Amino acid sequence: MPKVEDYDICVIGAGSAGLSVAAGAAQLGARTILFERAEMGGDCLNYGCVPSKALLAAAHAAHEIRGAERFGIHCAEPEIDFAAVMAHVRNVIATIAPHDSVPRFEELGVRVVKAEARFAGPREVSGGGVQVRARRIVIATGSRAVIPQIPGIGTVAPFTNETIFSLTARPEHLVIIGGGPIGMEMAQAFRRLGSRVTVLEARRLLERDEPEFSDILRRQLSAEGIALREGVQINAVTKSEAGIALTLSGETEPITGTHLLVAAGRRPRLDGLDLEKAGVATTAKGITVDARLRTSNPRIYAIGDAAGGPQFTHVAGYHAGLVIRNTLFRLPARTDYRALPWVTYCDPELAHVGLTEAEARARYGNDVRTVTAPFKANDRAQAERDTAGAIKVITRANGMVLGASIVGRGAGELLPVWSMAITRRLKLSTLTGLIFPYPTRSEISKAAASAFYSPKLFSRWPRRLVRLILRMS
Repeated sequence: MPKVEDYDICVIGAGSAGLSVAAGAAQLGARTILFERAEMGGDCLNYGCVPSKALLAAAHAAHEIRGAERFGIHCAEPEIDFAAVMAHVRNVIATIAPHDSVPRFEELGVRVVKAEARFAGPREVSGGGVQVRARRIVIATGSRAVIPQIPGIGTVAPFTNETIFSLTARPEHLVIIGGGPIGMEMAQAFRRLGSRVTVLEARRLLERDEPEFSDILRRQLSAEGIALREGVQINAVTKSEAGIALTLSGETEPITGTHLLVAAGRRPRLDGLDLEKAGVATTAKGITVDARLRTSNPRIYAIGDAAGGPQFTHVAGYHAGLVIRNTLFRLPARTDYRALPWVTYCDPELAHVGLTEAEARARYGNDVRTVTAPFKANDRAQAERDTAGAIKVITRANGMVLGASIVGRGAGELLPVWSMAITRRLKLSTLTGLIFPYPTRSEISKAAASAFYSPKLFSRWPRRLVRLILRMS
């Protein structure tokens, strides 16, 4: 047996969450060790956020060429070298990779063990011939794509986010199972790069978002030629002459395509950890944690996707900060998802933070107000000939912000002001007093805030008051 080594912090998993904890802990002087059995950077860098946004950027460039005529610029149909596009995606990953690399983290003072880790006891972890005892242990093992239990799906080797970016030849017809953010982003990217695309969703497309806003995106995707099928049940998947065939319940003609991408949810990666030896409880959703992200073993924390909560990279980073405060500074920092944002990076982007209107009405009843403002009334959007979309803000009757949804170009970039408003419990009156640069799309936020007060401001009584003041002056 190897000699047991003592550390202050042991991190299992080198994705966004684990790397943030390891970097922070080491730079604050804690003896830190990090285990990673696969790629440094985890899903976000290698198979998720980074490659998907790089692919979307290439697809957006092709789409802008096709739409340049609206500015009086006439272009031929773009010639797409798909292999070069995917080389661009890999180059972006390679450019960012050094920031997440073993040498960088070793320079920060983190000991990195490139091996699978498993628990040997309540405070002990082993892997790669290393035996560790740690004051605190952080599980940050991320998640993997779920392959639905559909008869025959294993016979066609479906793609997931972990394999789709390895393509070097453009799919002729990509069929996507799953109409959430990942499915919709990939649908638009591949369509704009020249593939036929069909999306199959068992429930409603983008069902977490405000229905009227997801409808705007749905119409855009349909206009681009993407076949969107909602409320469908897939009974079987088989190989066909074209490549694959999916039989749908109640339909005689199968959906056929050349490639199949599964984007139907994710499941935490907990296999091989021997969590029972550490006394760590789990459910089907992931590791059970309290508001401070502690597991049933109070010396062990679970963060990011492993914790079974919201599956976003920005949540992983948020969790990392909470763990640093809890473990190193002994501050009772707790999760607060009131201002949790998410963005679907299609064109137009669909962004949301806080409560939806339905959630707000369920909680506050008649004390809920909504206000909207369209991009058609925004001068910058008009100048860019891109006026699709709007903003919708959900508040209480006193103007306190509860949530906001934006659909339109750059919606995700406009969201932080609303995150701050929710976090700081601000009222819309705070935004009406801000000076926004002109002309920018950000002015739509002030337009929405002003629209909330306009009915009262321009009603009969303020007008009478102004006339009285004018007569007295």
